[in-house]
Amino acid sequence: MSDADPWTPLFNGRDLSGWTVRCQPQDQAKTFWRVESGTILCDSMGQKDHNYVWLLSEREFDDFELELDFQAYRDSPGNSGLQFRSRYDPQAQGGWLDGPQVDIHPPPAMSWRTGMIYDETRGERRWVSPSRKDASMDPVLKPARHTFKYADDGDGWNQLRVICRGPHVKTILNGSVVTDWDGTGVLDNAAHREHRVGLRGHFALQLHSRDELRIRFKDIRVKELPRAISSETRAQAAGIRACF
Repeated sequence: MSDADPWTPLFNGRDLSGWTVRCQPQDQAKTFWRVESGTILCDSMGQKDHNYVWLLSEREFDDFELELDFQAYRDSPGNSGLQFRSRYDPQAQGGWLDGPQVDIHPPPAMSWRTGMIYDETRGERRWVSPSRKDASMDPVLKPARHTFKYADDGDGWNQLRVICRGPHVKTILNGSVVTDWDGTGVLDNAAHREHRVGLRGHFALQLHSRDELRIRFKDIRVKELPRAISSETRAQAAGIRACF
């Protein structure tokens, strides 16, 4: 990588440097996240006795473009996702990660959810793009264009891009736009301000509570973007940074 390259790798292909596992105390001795063959592997197949377990980036970001590749398996019934601008609170519910999440959903019947935005923030806890009142998802919302690959489909790797500029979020899966959402009024609302998320925070890869999941990630890289937010929102983001 040249000095002029704006992209920063977040995974070195060898170990989990720059990442930390966050989970409830009863899950701390369990190993679900590890490095295998140059990829980050999450494997909880045959192990449903766990709560949420996140792999959290040590760095945090506000406006950014992120790219990663992930590989899914047809026999994996569990759910994953990429949380962004999120923050972990060890005192909440035994440990909770507030913030929005790009859904990654391998089960074939609803793999089309991948790229949509669910918000894990306390006080929100619902789909925000498309906007729903809770965690329910209607098949009528399935995107017209959607491609999801599995490990036995040729190279089997999916590319996910996430672009955040202020409250605007765009997700692109395998070259097709899934989400193009103005989060004004949501990502900067009272719940997000209270938990200091939505506009700045950490990335995290998620293992959903009690799910059996096998999924791989590689080529995770990020490019910081010039901030494109209002003066009020900029002051809020600056306040978040000042707390740490």
